[in-house]
Amino acid sequence: DGEVHINELKNGNAEMFWNPTSEVRRQRLKRHIVLFEEQTDFESERLWQHVTSAINKGDQHKATQEKFVLEEEQRNAARERRESGTEWKPLLFQHDAVTNEWHYKYEDLRPWDPLNDIAQFEKNGILQTMGRHLSTRISNHKTTCLNNQITRHKRSAKDCRRRKTSDQPSNHSQNTESSCSTPESMQELSDDDGKYLGFESLCAQCGKEMNHLKEIHSAVLSLQRAQQDIHR
Repeated sequence: DGEVHINELKNGNAEMFWNPTSEVRRQRLKRHIVLFEEQTDFESERLWQHVTSAINKGDQHKATQEKFVLEEEQRNAARERRESGTEWKPLLFQHDAVTNEWHYKYEDLRPWDPLNDIAQFEKNGILQTMGRHLSTRISNHKTTCLNNQITRHKRSAKDCRRRKTSDQPSNHSQNTESSCSTPESMQELSDDDGKYLGFESLCAQCGKEMNHLKEIHSAVLSLQRAQQDIHR
């Protein structure tokens, strides 16, 4: 948050390396944290609160004492697990036997994409990124909708066959046959195939998200055209 200077020891010259101006501060991503009263006992802010308080007050002796108390509690807990034969199973970290290091299971090391990424947040210890592109989510949801419709059609066709083989009058059987149809193939159907076979239109959520995706795509194309004009 403060200015950083590079000092040349040979000649005593100082050069500005970093200056967090008000403009830089305005461009920062918003920081979202869990409210202190909602944190569990082992979350960092709550666990290290007394150490942090001592450091902020400039009391290094108190900070060292509080740190020793925490570390001693952790050592005692580890000792009790060893004595009772209890295996420690981390929820959020996994051990790399090659490097002998612990790594966060849900780490996301890709660069931030300003055209797609909206916010990064943590829920129940799992790091997640909210994005603008809904294509994957829409695809998954459409697949679910289509599968549900296929299931309903299969069930309907099965009922038709059951009625056909029952001891009903012949004229009734003929009416039943004419009113029932069994799609020959239910595998790898596209949206158009679904419409052709008489499937209902996709649910309202699919349509809403598809329209949202089209609007975002249009906006991105507009930005790309503007960038091309600027480069020219």
